[in-house]
Amino acid sequence: MSQSTDPAGQIAAGYAFTGPALDLGALLWDGTCLPDRQIRIPLSMLNRHGLVAGATGTGKTKTLQLIAEQLSAAGVPVFLADIKGDVSGISAPGTENDRVRERAADVAQDWQPAGCPAEFYALGGIGAGIPLRATVTAFGPVLLSKVLQLNQTQEQSLGLIFHYADSKGLELIDLKDLRAVVAFLVSDQGKPELKGIGGLSTVTAGVILRALTAFEQQGASEFFGEPEFDTSEFLRTSADGRGVVSVLELPAVQDKPQLFSTFLMWLLADLYADLPEVGDVERPKLVFFFDEAHLLFNGASKAFLDSITQTVRLIRSKGIGVFFVTQTPKDVPADVLAQLGNRVQHALRAFTPDDAKALKATVKTFPRSPYDLEELLTGLGTGEAVITVLSENGAPTPVAATRLRAPRSLMGPVDPADLDRAVKSSLLYSRYAEPVDRESAYEKIGAEQAAAEAAAEEAAAAAEAEKQAKEAAKAARSAPKPEPSLAQQVVGSGLFRSLARSVGTQLGREISRSLFGTAKRRR
Repeated sequence: MSQSTDPAGQIAAGYAFTGPALDLGALLWDGTCLPDRQIRIPLSMLNRHGLVAGATGTGKTKTLQLIAEQLSAAGVPVFLADIKGDVSGISAPGTENDRVRERAADVAQDWQPAGCPAEFYALGGIGAGIPLRATVTAFGPVLLSKVLQLNQTQEQSLGLIFHYADSKGLELIDLKDLRAVVAFLVSDQGKPELKGIGGLSTVTAGVILRALTAFEQQGASEFFGEPEFDTSEFLRTSADGRGVVSVLELPAVQDKPQLFSTFLMWLLADLYADLPEVGDVERPKLVFFFDEAHLLFNGASKAFLDSITQTVRLIRSKGIGVFFVTQTPKDVPADVLAQLGNRVQHALRAFTPDDAKALKATVKTFPRSPYDLEELLTGLGTGEAVITVLSENGAPTPVAATRLRAPRSLMGPVDPADLDRAVKSSLLYSRYAEPVDRESAYEKIGAEQAAAEAAAEEAAAAAEAEKQAKEAAKAARSAPKPEPSLAQQVVGSGLFRSLARSVGTQLGREISRSLFGTAKRRR
């Protein structure tokens, strides 16, 4: 049968790449799996970004695992966010069983168990993993506003506060630093500074301060501080040349979705800021899987969405590929979705009118194909997906229904004791485990306020002493003079003074006569 009359052959021909590629699975056509018609993705196109979508329980996590372990084997480092705690098994060889053997036979896979070199991380050290921390300054006002759920005006005001701290040499390392700066600006001492910033009201500053305080009370202080994580650690390979898989363990912070989704965006933005331009490469420097992506975009401000769109658009030239993982493509803004050239769409459900609407919207995001995609997408089994990727020349491949291969690593979590040993034995653990609290805005503002209070107390004490001295002098001047004693009255009288002069004169004469012989002789 010629390819012109063989739709399955036409589809498979679109995946016959000449360069290195990852094997995803075997083509499904007319309800049959065709193991001789393999569906693949070129290694060089993995920095063109992608989307893995599908309803809960359709196999998205296993798809991540399948792609990640092949990337690692090809020498490409991988970053995975482990939301539910079941991706840690990528570090251990898988276990062969009847289901694995059946799947391998269906898709012509030579299945052999194999684990990947892996590092495990945790936000701020909460949970099992090497602590990932960021300074408040590095995180920046746009991302922090997303976490604090500030509106656009408050976000702009937070930017002014960051600018003020920077201009005054007040380092914002952790949340107490930022809280100290905001508290200072709304205090009597800081209000003149607040007016000088421009465009920042006392009311807005107070809202930001309350949001920060509530955020700290939720335990978020652990995620900000030093030593700040160097995201270049994600670009490492093992001694045997395999890419290291960095797994961010997030089960301990599942109740803080705004925080971990925004923190993932910080990691991506930091990579973008630090890496040089490399253009098109034979293989990516890193592939970053952004799980639960809808959490990142929910309630996002325009500035935040613009920042994400720009990062995704430009980071490709840094050799970084980004895969967003979510339930439906509509969870991702159109400007971001347009940048995602590789698509793996697992089954969707159409139980409600909203589900049906989402299904129709998803179908419209795919190229034209011989499949009835609305019917196909609701009938796919677990571990099956509709795929289209970018070919080696950058053109979209035909839409292919695919039965995916089975991961070779453990499909489930590793034993907690094994995970703990892996974390503690890592060379990175000693570098990042212990937090460092050096002098920053909190200490500087505290010292200045203490000095100002001491000077004020000293001035107040001096003023009080001066006041008391003046009051004492005034009291002395206005006090009544005491009445003289009887002796003082007698001595001070005119009669006493006259008598004293008379007696003195007579006495003096008698003495003179005695001394000089002038006394009259007696007859």
